[in-house]
Amino acid sequence: MVRLVSIGVGYRGRVQFQQLQYFVAVAETRHFTRAAELVHVAQPSLSQQIKALERELGADLFLRARGNITLTDAGEALLPLARRILADADTARHEVLELAQLRRGRVRLGATPSVCTGLLPDVLRAFHDRYPGVHLLVEESGSHDLVRHLARGALDLALVVLPLPSPSPALTTVELLREDLVVVSSPEAAAPGGEGRRTVRIADLEGERLVMFRHGYDLRELTVAACRAEGFEPEFAVEGGEMDAVLGFVRAGLGVAVVPRMVATRSGRGLRVTALARPGLHRTIALAHRSDVAPPRAARELQRMLLER
Repeated sequence: MVRLVSIGVGYRGRVQFQQLQYFVAVAETRHFTRAAELVHVAQPSLSQQIKALERELGADLFLRARGNITLTDAGEALLPLARRILADADTARHEVLELAQLRRGRVRLGATPSVCTGLLPDVLRAFHDRYPGVHLLVEESGSHDLVRHLARGALDLALVVLPLPSPSPALTTVELLREDLVVVSSPEAAAPGGEGRRTVRIADLEGERLVMFRHGYDLRELTVAACRAEGFEPEFAVEGGEMDAVLGFVRAGLGVAVVPRMVATRSGRGLRVTALARPGLHRTIALAHRSDVAPPRAARELQRMLLER
């Protein structure tokens, strides 16, 4: 049984864990038959359990119309709580199932695309070599999205860029590294700031066409803010890409981009890499997890390896 305290309908009773699973399945599919298939139960049984849950809570959770299932206000209030309960229970199950010396288990790790490209490959290879039975799941997204995934229990750990978005849920963060940003360009194109320059200033990017990341990317916000601080609005040759796409567009000569030095070092083949003149641009990468729940054992071991790398 699971106790839910106040979801907006004055409820202080008990519901079955299975009912929450069925509720979330219907909420995500917006279809009772597809939800039943998803949780491997007969559709009439699922419908009966949803109705029983609604009786327990004293409120309808869905508005039912032919071909159109939507959440009520009570359903909207319950959904994030139910997801978090299910995610925490799933984490607990995996924790209990882990055998001695981490012969099996699971780690759900979130990271920004640039960190996936630059930092993670070597660390994950070392972790896999030491614990080959541990299943690694990597979620690649921007820091804002990763913070939300951590909060609802969908990730064990996340590598995010500081500062965290505000307001943010209760997370514990440990600074991992401070990384320089550099300018990458095509060797066939004119060098930013002029040929022969060992460094380039942000002001030299005025008039340059930039290859820009999609909205939600920390690098996009940092680059645009730096340009505006120098008194100009950046020009975009193309925007909306992920890391690999941005580097490919730069290689093709579409424009220049500001990327982490680690990414340029690892993926810089076919690119001209130019340092930014002092004070330059930097970003801080931190390892984050929920403050109210300790990461599973396998995740704690990966956390230790990242901090000691």
